[in-house]
Amino acid sequence: MSKENTSGQQDPHAQREADKYENPIPSREFILEVLEEAQKPLRLYQVAKAVDVDEEDEERFEALSRRMKAMVRDGQLIRNRRGAFGLLKKMDLIKGRVLGHPDGYGFLVPDEGGKDLFLSEKEMHKVLHGDIVIASVIGEDRRGRQEGAIVEVTEHNTQQVLGRLNHEDGLSWVRPNNNRITQDIFIPKDGLLEAKEEQVVLVEILHQPSARSGPIGKIIEVVGDYMAAGMEIDSAIHAYGIPNDWSDELIAELENIPDEVVEADLEDRKDLRGLQLVTIDGADTKDFDDAVFAKRRKNGWRLVVAIADVSHYVKPGTELDKEAYKRGNSVYFPQRVVPMLPSKLSDGLCSLNPHVDRLCMVADLMISEDGKLEKSQFYQAVMNSKARLTYNQVNDMLTNEKSEYREEFAEQLSNVEELYNLYKVLKVARAERGALEFETTETRMVFDEDRKIQEIVPVVRNDAHKLIEECMLMANVATARYLKWHKMPMLYRVHEKPMEERLKNLRTFLGDFGLTLEGGDEPTAHDYADVAAKVEGEPHEHLVQTVLLRSMNQAVYQPENKGHFGLNYEHYAHFTSPIRRYPDLLIHRAIRHVWSKQGVEKFDYTENQMVDLGQHCSDTERRADEATRDAVTFLKCEFLSHRIGGEYEAVVSAATNFGLFVELQPLFVEGLVHITELGEDYFHYDNARHCLKGERTGKVYRLGDRIKVQVAQVNLDDRKVDLRFIESLTEHAEPAVNAEDNDSTDAEKPTEEKAPRKKRFYRKKKRSGSKPKAD
Repeated sequence: MSKENTSGQQDPHAQREADKYENPIPSREFILEVLEEAQKPLRLYQVAKAVDVDEEDEERFEALSRRMKAMVRDGQLIRNRRGAFGLLKKMDLIKGRVLGHPDGYGFLVPDEGGKDLFLSEKEMHKVLHGDIVIASVIGEDRRGRQEGAIVEVTEHNTQQVLGRLNHEDGLSWVRPNNNRITQDIFIPKDGLLEAKEEQVVLVEILHQPSARSGPIGKIIEVVGDYMAAGMEIDSAIHAYGIPNDWSDELIAELENIPDEVVEADLEDRKDLRGLQLVTIDGADTKDFDDAVFAKRRKNGWRLVVAIADVSHYVKPGTELDKEAYKRGNSVYFPQRVVPMLPSKLSDGLCSLNPHVDRLCMVADLMISEDGKLEKSQFYQAVMNSKARLTYNQVNDMLTNEKSEYREEFAEQLSNVEELYNLYKVLKVARAERGALEFETTETRMVFDEDRKIQEIVPVVRNDAHKLIEECMLMANVATARYLKWHKMPMLYRVHEKPMEERLKNLRTFLGDFGLTLEGGDEPTAHDYADVAAKVEGEPHEHLVQTVLLRSMNQAVYQPENKGHFGLNYEHYAHFTSPIRRYPDLLIHRAIRHVWSKQGVEKFDYTENQMVDLGQHCSDTERRADEATRDAVTFLKCEFLSHRIGGEYEAVVSAATNFGLFVELQPLFVEGLVHITELGEDYFHYDNARHCLKGERTGKVYRLGDRIKVQVAQVNLDDRKVDLRFIESLTEHAEPAVNAEDNDSTDAEKPTEEKAPRKKRFYRKKKRSGSKPKAD
C-alpha cells in the first residue's frame, strides 16, 4: 500500500502506518521528505495539503497536528514565530544534550555528532545539566569555540535534585550536590517540609529555569545531615541519576524464580560438577562471575572459563531485563554496591559460590604452546565451584613454598599451578603481540567504625590478578571471533586508534627525551610498547607512560568492529561479567541464539538496535565512573580537611594553564597548586609537553615532578583542595622546553583560569526570586 500526495510523492511507510492505525496519517519520514522538498517552512494547513490530509476530515487533521507537535517535541522539527514548521538543519539549528560545567558555563553535545557547542553562563541560566535543547550557532568565543544560543528546550531531564538547604534574609534555597548544576533552587515557605538548615534534602522541581527566572521546587524528603556517614554515596546516586530502587513488578517477577538450581534447569547441559573449577577474586567480592580451570595437553593447554548463566534467568522484555538495561552496569562505591541485578541473582543464584550447583555458559578453549588461541567451543553447563580463592591467597600459594594456603587448598593446588604455567605463556604472547600494559597505582580506603577514612593504601596487582585477566581476555577474544563467524549483531568492545592531534602532541613531548613513536599516522600498540620499553627503569618512565596513556581514546561499546588498540586485538567483546555488565548479557543472548539455529534475522536485536544499545551502555559506564569518582573525591577531601597546614611531598599529575594538579604522598589525594603559588614569574602552559615554564626564570614544572606543598584549604562542596607551594624537589638535567618552542595559545588550554565566582545574589533575587550560589 502506498499513498501519493498532491504532488505525486509517495509515503514510503504508508503500509506500516495502515497496520498500526485504523485511520492512518502520513508517516514522520514522509512529512520530513515533504518539508525537504518544499525548501521552506510550512504552516500546518500547507503540510496537510502536501500530504493529502483534508482539513474537513477533523479526525485525521487533528491526528496530523498531534504528530507535528510530537516531532517538534522530539527535535525533528522546529516551529518558528509565524507558526510554520521547518527542518532544523535548514534553519542552522542543532539538537543535543546540555552538559553543565562547575564554573557556570556549559556545552551542547549534538545528537548527530560533531564538535560540542559552547554555552555561556547566560545561556546556562535557561536550562539544567542534562536537558535536551535546540540551539543556534551565533559565532565563536574568544577561544575559537563555536558558541550557541538556546532556541528551545524540548525536554527537561532533571525533575529531582539532591542538595543542601540554606536560609538567608527570610529566603530558602537548595544548593545542588551535583556540581554540574550551578543554579540554586528557590524553595517557597510552604515547600520546606520542616527541614533544617544544612540538611541534605531531596527537591522536586516545580518550575524549570527560564531566561527570566531560576528553578523553583519543594522539598519532598529530608535525606539526612550533611556530614552523615554514607551521605556522599547517596549524593552521587542522586546527582548522576543512578537507578537505585526495585519496582514492585520486578520484585513480583523475582519471586517466581527459585532460590536454587532445579532439576529442570539441567536439561541439555553438560555436567562439569566434577571439574576442579575455582573462582579467584578480591577478598571483598560478593558476586562471582567467572570460574577457571586449566590442564596441560600434549601440544598446549585446555582452558575452561565458566561464566554465570545470567541469560537463563533474565529474559528479553522482562522487568528484570528492563531494569538491567536501565542500570547498564553495577556501580562500585567504597563499601557499597549498586548492583545491576537484585541480590537474589547477583549474590545468590547467578553467583558462582563455592560448593553449590550453578548454571554456567562455558568457553572451552584450546591454546597452543606459544599462547595462541587455536580452537574454541561454547556450551551451557552446570558446575560446582570447588573453592572461593582470593588474589592474595593464590599469589601466596604460587610464591611461597611454605604457604598455609597450599595445605588448605591442596586439592586445588595442581589446577592453580597449571593456570600459572599457562599465564606465563600468555604473558610472553602478550608481549610479542605488543599489547600495552602500564602499571598504575590503585588505592583502597580503610574506614574506621564511624565510616571515616582511617587511611588510604595502595592496591598491589600481583600475578594472580594478571593470571585471571589473561584468562578473561582469551575468553573474550574467542567470543568475538565466534559471533563474528556466525554474523550475529553484537556489541564489540572497541578501542580506536589515537587521534591525529593527540599523536602530534605526543611526538612533540617524546622528542624532548630523544624518543620517537614509529608508525606514522597509524601507529600500533606495538609502537607504543616499544616506546615504553625504551624508558623502562629510567627516572622519567612513569611520566612517559602517563602521557602515552593520555594520548589514547576511551573504549566504547558498538556493533562496528574497529578492533581494540590497547590490547592489540582485531576482535574483542565482553563475555565474562554478565552479572554486572549489560553488554555481556547481550553477548550471552547472541551465543544462545546461535545454538538455536533460527537464523540471524530471528534474533531479538537488529544491527541498528545494537547501535543504540552500545551508546547507552557506554553512557552508563561513564556515568558509573563519574559517580564513583565524585564520591571518592568527597571522601578524600573530607579526609584532608582534618590536615590543614600539613606538609607533604607530592607528584605532579597534571599541568594546566592555571596551575598544577599534584598527588600527595603517601595519602594518594589530589590537590591544586595555583599558578600564582609558583613564584614571581609569568608561567606559560605547553599543552604538547604537559608542563608550565617560567618566562623569566625558565623554571619548568611537568608531569612526574616532585614538589613539597602545604594543605592550605579544602572546599567540600566543590571537591577542591588548595595547596601552598613550598619547594621543588626535582631538578631537570635536560631542557624540558625550549623557549622558542613555547607557542601555546589560549585555544590549547583545557579550562579557563579559575577566578572567584561573582556574587550575584542580590541582583538576581530582585529579578527572579531565586537564590544563586554565592561563594
